[in-house]
Amino acid sequence: MVSKRRLSKSEDKESLIEDVSKARKQPLSKKTKKSHVHNEVEENDSIFLKLLKTSGVILKTGESQNQLTVDQVVFQKKLFQTLRKHPSYPKIIEEFVSGLESYIEDQDSFRSCLLSCERLQDEEASIGTSYSKSLIKLLLGIDILQPAIIKTLFEKLPEFLFENVNSDGLNMPRLIISQLKWLDRIVDGKDLTTKLMQLISIAPLYLQHDFVTSLPEILGDSQHADVGKELVRQLVMGKLLSVKLDDLPVIIKFILHSVTAADALEVISELREKLDLQHCILPSRFQASQSKLKNKGQQSSSGNQENNSQDCVILLFDVIKSAVRYEKIISEAWIKAIENTASVSEHKTFDLAMLLIIYSTNTQTKKYIERVLRNKIRSGCFQEQLLQSTFYIHDLVLKDICPSILSLAQCLLHSLDQSIILFGSLLYKYAFKFFDTYCQQEVVGALVTHICSGNEAEVDTALDVLLELVVLNLSAMRLNAVFVKGILDYLDNMSPQQIRKLFYILSTLAFSKQHEASSHIQSRSSNLTQGRTDLSNEQCTQVTSLLQLVHSCSEQSPQASALYYDEFANLIQGGKLAPKALEWVGQTIFNDFQDAFVVDFCVFPVGDYPFPVKALYGLEEYSSHEGIVINLLPLLFSQDFAEDGDRMTSKESDQKLVSPLCLAPYFRLLRLCVEKQHNGNLEEIDGLLDCPIFLTDLDPEDRLESMSVKQHSFMCSLIFLTLNWFREVVNAFCQQTSPEMKGKVLTRLKHIVELQRILEKYLAVTPDYVPPLANFDLETLDVTPPTAAAISAKIRKQGKIGGKRKADGSKTSSPDPLSKEDSSECDPTPSNRSQLEKEFKGKEEKTSVSLQSYHAFFRELDIEVFSILHCGLVTKFILDTEMHTAATEIVQLQPPELLFLLEDLSQKLENMLTPSVARRIPFLKSKGNRNIGFSHLHQRSAQEVAHNIVQLLAPMCNHLENIHNYFQCLAAENQGVVDGPRMKVQEYHVMSSCYQRLLQIFHGLFAWSGFFQPENHNLLYSALEVLTNRLKQGEPDQSLEELLRQSFNYLQNFSHSIPSFQCALYLIRLLMVILEKSTAPAQNKEKIASLAKQFLCRVWPSGEKEKNSIPTEQLHTLLSIYLQHTNSVLKAIEEIAGIGVPELINSPKDASSSTFPTLNRHTFVIFFRVMMAELEKTVKGLQAGTAADSQQIHEEKLLYWNMAVRDFSILINLIKVFDSRPVLHVCLKYGRLFVEAFLKQCMPLLDFSFRKHREDVLSLLETFQLDTRLLHHLCGHSKIHQDTKLTKHVPLLKKTLELLVCRVKAMLIFNNCREAFWLGNLKNRDLQGEEIMSQNSEESEDDTASQVSKSKAMEDGEEDEVSDGEKEQDSEESDGDSD
Repeated sequence: MVSKRRLSKSEDKESLIEDVSKARKQPLSKKTKKSHVHNEVEENDSIFLKLLKTSGVILKTGESQNQLTVDQVVFQKKLFQTLRKHPSYPKIIEEFVSGLESYIEDQDSFRSCLLSCERLQDEEASIGTSYSKSLIKLLLGIDILQPAIIKTLFEKLPEFLFENVNSDGLNMPRLIISQLKWLDRIVDGKDLTTKLMQLISIAPLYLQHDFVTSLPEILGDSQHADVGKELVRQLVMGKLLSVKLDDLPVIIKFILHSVTAADALEVISELREKLDLQHCILPSRFQASQSKLKNKGQQSSSGNQENNSQDCVILLFDVIKSAVRYEKIISEAWIKAIENTASVSEHKTFDLAMLLIIYSTNTQTKKYIERVLRNKIRSGCFQEQLLQSTFYIHDLVLKDICPSILSLAQCLLHSLDQSIILFGSLLYKYAFKFFDTYCQQEVVGALVTHICSGNEAEVDTALDVLLELVVLNLSAMRLNAVFVKGILDYLDNMSPQQIRKLFYILSTLAFSKQHEASSHIQSRSSNLTQGRTDLSNEQCTQVTSLLQLVHSCSEQSPQASALYYDEFANLIQGGKLAPKALEWVGQTIFNDFQDAFVVDFCVFPVGDYPFPVKALYGLEEYSSHEGIVINLLPLLFSQDFAEDGDRMTSKESDQKLVSPLCLAPYFRLLRLCVEKQHNGNLEEIDGLLDCPIFLTDLDPEDRLESMSVKQHSFMCSLIFLTLNWFREVVNAFCQQTSPEMKGKVLTRLKHIVELQRILEKYLAVTPDYVPPLANFDLETLDVTPPTAAAISAKIRKQGKIGGKRKADGSKTSSPDPLSKEDSSECDPTPSNRSQLEKEFKGKEEKTSVSLQSYHAFFRELDIEVFSILHCGLVTKFILDTEMHTAATEIVQLQPPELLFLLEDLSQKLENMLTPSVARRIPFLKSKGNRNIGFSHLHQRSAQEVAHNIVQLLAPMCNHLENIHNYFQCLAAENQGVVDGPRMKVQEYHVMSSCYQRLLQIFHGLFAWSGFFQPENHNLLYSALEVLTNRLKQGEPDQSLEELLRQSFNYLQNFSHSIPSFQCALYLIRLLMVILEKSTAPAQNKEKIASLAKQFLCRVWPSGEKEKNSIPTEQLHTLLSIYLQHTNSVLKAIEEIAGIGVPELINSPKDASSSTFPTLNRHTFVIFFRVMMAELEKTVKGLQAGTAADSQQIHEEKLLYWNMAVRDFSILINLIKVFDSRPVLHVCLKYGRLFVEAFLKQCMPLLDFSFRKHREDVLSLLETFQLDTRLLHHLCGHSKIHQDTKLTKHVPLLKKTLELLVCRVKAMLIFNNCREAFWLGNLKNRDLQGEEIMSQNSEESEDDTASQVSKSKAMEDGEEDEVSDGEKEQDSEESDGDSD
């Protein structure tokens, strides 16, 4: 009836309450705008007064009665006809009511309108009764005015609710309500009922009685029953908090049965707020337990009391279950009410219980509940404490829906979000803890199913839950041991880390107590301990016998021995070995290691070795009779070069077969034994840190080409073993505090970097070489690195170094698009090698080898190694033979060693904190080796790793600032050019790589999803405080927003020294991650856009080929970030397409745009694709206009669409200049999507904007018609060239263009402009506008296009894209096409 938007019920109530509060604060006198002279006629130019006067009512000023000059019925009829026939109907109604609202703002005028009118016509002339109605009542009798008048009255009424009675004795609220009594007809009875009920709920008590008693006189008979129910329900709801538990089922049943679709959400929201079962159930349990204690001999009464309360709870939930099962509106309203609850503290155990109950009873809402649960878990509303309390309080009810709870837990475990996976595991845990034996069996069975699922994340989580259950309730787990034992049949599909967890569970079940139920596990475990060593036993003799058994079974195989040493080391590191056993083990290992790998310096090896043996890499000067040496080369020679006869001889002489493969694992075991025995002091073995190794000259120099393939392989193996020895030495001594030890560790790091550089030279000429294993907890021993040829092919194909982990499908792709090219910037031989690198690579450019491909063949660095990042300048004392200081040496962590550490740390962080895309792998099939080299890391939780990295933030900030200063000084020396002539090329490259790795680590840390979990909030605060304190020493207890703001400012300062495009993108993404954690990100959003534009407008160092200087995916990402964060996407697109592209067109062939140097002919397709995609996304997100919107909104949306179409026109016309296949593909794909968005979002706006903005609409359509005509030409071009990649888009595009023609025609008919639409022949043309001569065109089967006569209404038609006699089927295009 009225064009004003009607508020929802909740909004109505809130507005009423707000009006009441305002009325309390403001006296009525302030609302009186003007004073009147009594008994004068009201005169002004308002449409309200004119229409009243014309219809027969004269308004009087002051307290005088309004005068009615005609009969009441005649007045109503005349006013109705005047309004209905008015040219601006229905808008005239809005103007009339607005005039009334303005008039009754004066208190006296409003009072006069509520009182009866004075009749001026003769009594005989009156066809009605002598009773005269008030003006308001007369207006309420007109149907088209009634809803708006009622709305106005209810908006005015709260102003008088708390005012005293006027001096004339009139009560304004009663007077207003009396206007609604005995109306001949109520247009919208439901709306009036709703308003009355809301009014009653907020009115003072003395008025509530009057309002309630007036309801029968206001509402129709058909509504009396509903109103009665509503009144009773409100009464009951108000008393709900004081109701006894016994009475709750009946009351809740009444409330739920009285719910309607209109008020369901409001009623359920109020019910969940007031129904606090926790305070009903817990006191009854407490009383029952107290009565049991007091009356130990009288168990019956307490038992009856407890049983009675349990019965009431069960009955209550049966009522609720029945309601949510059979009433869809109730179940959906309940879920919505919980979803709308935002505060963490407002969530109750009842909420979580209700979600689980609805999940079990209503299958249609399962997806909805899963989505709500995920959102609540991510936001921290549903935490472990709430879940535990829910199971504790509602265990009786939840036990009956155990299968549904387990089904939900299974669904949550399939998530990629760690917090959701954790919540799913807690469902299993508490179901086992609080439910009966049958449910416990179901829980264990479900967990075993997860373990056999083939999904690594599920397997790990399920094993963790089983571990917790063993600790939680060992006796109950023993009853289900047979299920756990069954997993032993499927060990081949589990990783060693998972087998380690499984055997810990089995050993706990089998050996914690002698129990008949665990005897079969003991026998089964004993058979398997010959291959695994994770069983722990407190009895020292059993431990030693088991260890000796495993050792004897594995000593004939170097790989098995190495695995034994590593697993034993893990056992010791976990502190799970008894002290007596540790003492025996330590002495045995110490002696065996000396016998196997260490020789005296004076005992020089003698033999027919292929290379001269030398003692190298010693850190101390030894005399000819002192010191020790690692006997590496002779051991490797005896393994690789000795003939079979010689090996038999060695066996027959009772000499142990010692493999150099065991050197690093055995040393790790020895080091951990000593560390545990001496509380971290390694003085007993510190000679191994600085002792030399029997090697040969490793740097090939000019000998590389003259060596045989076997010699190449031998040298590669020798270097790999030496590197792994040094890596374990660094692991061992990295935490020693003395300066001398620190200096030696830094020297060993330097040796590692040098050896890696030498190793690359050998690997480049040994393509089929397979290194010795370094990590032995593999799922398969068939681990081979890619050949150099394969690497080179992969570089050419993908622009990156693939590595075995990607080639064999074992490394899952990271969601971070930068990960594909991370190695290119930081490896010594990246794929996108810049001119700077080319200068110092020289001949090595011919064959590129990345050690990233050989990651699986290096020993893992412990997380403690990165404490070296704290090192500054270290003074190392060089002692003479008499242990006196002979000299001092200053040792510092140099850029190459820093880069080595940062690369390893970034890999660990990516593996542990970056969520990978879960891949479903068929059962009993190999999952690959995606976690090789991270065994020690995976023994820690993600929280521990994050905590360790936060501890390293301060030293990493130091390094980041030093590198920033380096590039600042470099730019100053070279007059702002970073790659100027004074620069040291290799140093520049290494520093740039360090810069990128640091930003990558920062981004990986702050992007960790675990920071959203409440238990990790303090860790996030600590990390942000480190960044904030770099600017200035911050005050304690700063808010999160302040820490985020200052951290953002700190990181933003590094933008001026960014040396490469990759670094720039990492910095942008790091700032975005910081911004995402803020509750008010809008203020910094434009800073992101400004910085992204700055990087797009910067000239970056060029590569050997300009098209490879900036990786395409990274450019795509940065440009998308810019357009997504800028305030006006349309203006940004217009700037690039209208300024940057013309500059590119007018520039030489190999040049770029002067405004956007990153835009050149090779990167144009990237810019074009991103701009088209973001333009389509922007207009698609714009809400379609409605007729109810204001005129201003219509104009704003029309202006927005004009800008969007102008941008689309600029972009679409660029295909005339840039007509490459990728550009045309983008144009076809996103052109269709834009036209579809125009149909859905813009055409409804044009429907009701045409009359008022005729010229603007026609101009818009004229421009868009030219664009769609060009799309039609593109369709013809695609067919002529028979390009399948292009032609597959043609059917859908033509169909969309045909729909547009019909829609434009419908819009013109709707606006009574049908004669403006006409159809004409549209010939097939190519991109340049030349007619395409084809058989179809000669037969006059040309497509037709719609035109709008410009003489009548200008052009506003679109092409009628009827195909050339062809009936092509629409095919769904794949968005995965890469141009």
